[in-house]
Amino acid sequence: MSVKNFIPVRKRLFVGLLGASVLGSGALLAGIWFLAVNPTRTLFDQILLIILAILLVGGIALAALGIGGIILTILYSKDITVFHGPMRIAVNLFFPIVLVIGKIFHINSGKIKSSFIEVNNDLVRSKSLRLKPAQILLLAPHCLQNSDCPYKITVNIDNCHRCGKCPVNDLLELRDASGIKMGMATGGTLARKYVQEYRPRAIVAIACERDLTSGIQDTNPIPVLGITNERPFGPCFNTSVKIPDVEKAVNFFIGEGDYETAVCNH
Repeated sequence: MSVKNFIPVRKRLFVGLLGASVLGSGALLAGIWFLAVNPTRTLFDQILLIILAILLVGGIALAALGIGGIILTILYSKDITVFHGPMRIAVNLFFPIVLVIGKIFHINSGKIKSSFIEVNNDLVRSKSLRLKPAQILLLAPHCLQNSDCPYKITVNIDNCHRCGKCPVNDLLELRDASGIKMGMATGGTLARKYVQEYRPRAIVAIACERDLTSGIQDTNPIPVLGITNERPFGPCFNTSVKIPDVEKAVNFFIGEGDYETAVCNH
C-alpha cells in the first residue's frame, strides 16, 4: 500500500513536512553527538550534550511512532489507541518546525495549516464517538455576522434578530434543532472562555486556518472538527460557511440516528 496513492494531496503536505522535521531533528542529533564525543570538549560539556542527545532521541522516536500512527489512522480510518500519545507529541513538538521548513521551501503557511486541519479531522473521524447534543460545542467566529448589523451577539448570541442576512441565523437554527451548545468568539480568549464554561466533550469549530490550527492545539485532547470559513471579502469581514458541512460535523458527533431524533424532538 503506497502512502502517496492513498493519502490525499492536501493531507500529504502536512504529513510529509512532519516527516521532514523529524529527519531534520535526526541531523541535529548527529551534530550534537559529534560534539559530545569530540575529545576537545570538557567532561561537563560532554555530559550535557549526551543528556541532550538522549532527550532528542526519545522525542524523535516518539514523533516517528506518532507519524506512523497518523498515516495508519488515515489509511485505515480506524482509531489506534496506542498511538494517541506519540501522535500528540509529533504534532505539538514538531509543528513549529514544520512551519519553519515550509517557509524555507516557500510553501504557503495557509496551505500547511489547511493540510493540518484535514489531517486532524481525519483523526477525529476515526474515533467512535456518540455524544449527547449538550456535550457538543459549536464555536463560530464573529466575522460571520453581517458588518452592518447593529446587534451585538458575541456576549449573547441570542441577541441575533435572525434576519437571514448572514449565516448566524442558520447556525442558530441548527443549534435549536439539535440541542447543541453554541458560542460566537472574537478570538482565542473568548473561545477558551466558552470551552471552560460549557466543558464540551467535542467541538465543531468554524474559523480561518490560523485560528483553527491554534484552537485545535489549545483544546487538545478534546476532539475538534474544524471547518474553514469562506472569505469572499477578505479575512475577518462578512465571512461565510457552508451550513451542510457544519451539520455533517454535528451529525458525526451525535450519530446519524440520534441526530435525526434530536432534531425531531426539538
